Amino acid sequence: MVRNAERRTLLADAAVRVLAQQGSRGLTHRAIDAEAKAPRGTASNYFASRDEIIDAILLRISERLQPDPDIHADLAQRPPGVELFTEYLRDIVHRLTDNRDAAIALFELRLEATRRPRVAEVLTTWRRAGLQADIEFNEKMGLPGRPADITLFHYALDGLLLDHLTVPVDETVNPDEVVSVLAHRLLGS
Repeated sequence: MVRNAERRTLLADAAVRVLAQQGSRGLTHRAIDAEAKAPRGTASNYFASRDEIIDAILLRISERLQPDPDIHADLAQRPPGVELFTEYLRDIVHRLTDNRDAAIALFELRLEATRRPRVAEVLTTWRRAGLQADIEFNEKMGLPGRPADITLFHYALDGLLLDHLTVPVDETVNPDEVVSVLAHRLLGS
């Protein structure tokens, strides 16, 4: 079978869906093949091991969660401050809620990381790189908040998304409103 980037992406997207829908135990080569509607053995041709599947999932999630350049170009024209910071946070929440399977898959990987050191290692590296990129972006854009504040927002958004995407404690809560309250309370206005 000829390997190609398009098929790899299709399989990685299928792996994200399988992980989100079936959990870590359901993440098998056969399940990925079935989800991708690919011939049996296709996933193992692209990903020889579970570790390679996890790597492909993280890479694909990173690609899917990239900011929309048009949205960020528009936001970059606004003056820095708490309101702009809030809009960037909302964009992050929207990207994760619009990519629900990716967000749920990340939560599944975090649970698996408590049992598998290799998953913990790659996920820790991935998450810390994301946090560092957010800190650098915040500084580059002249937004309010120190590195410790950005870390607090990571904790807060993780909790908000876990609640919103799984079993909400209050189904009437609007995530955009929560983000606004968090930003204003943590950064002042």
